Amino acid sequence: MTPRDLYDRMRRHWLSNEAAFDPDMLTEDVVVETPFAMPGRPASTAGRDRVLAFIRAGHASVPFRFHDCRTIAVHETTDPQTIVVEYELHATMTATGATASAPFIGVLTTRDGRIARWREYQNPIAVGQATGALPG
Repeated sequence: MTPRDLYDRMRRHWLSNEAAFDPDMLTEDVVVETPFAMPGRPASTAGRDRVLAFIRAGHASVPFRFHDCRTIAVHETTDPQTIVVEYELHATMTATGATASAPFIGVLTTRDGRIARWREYQNPIAVGQATGALPG
């Protein structure tokens, strides 16, 4: 699978209310990084089993359901195995029915048709406001 194919698969997972990754998408030594992680959340998780456990636990605890993922741009890089994706996730809070959105940038690197690295830059203030962790 190409980097774009894998990103499209992630989008389908989000919009189907599934965890972002499944085992077939990831290399054994995958690294997932969120440099601007919310306090108490790791900035990096390595290894397929650890990444899947982390992603599944996070997915199970989210207080929202995604209803749209708008891809703003997909940028090719000098490395054909790496793309930079600008996207915006739109969600409905399950407890209140309120809707919110937040912008993200992801850097996706593949190896042998699987994700070797996913680095996601998120706006922690927008995410915190959307989830109610921070006041609006």
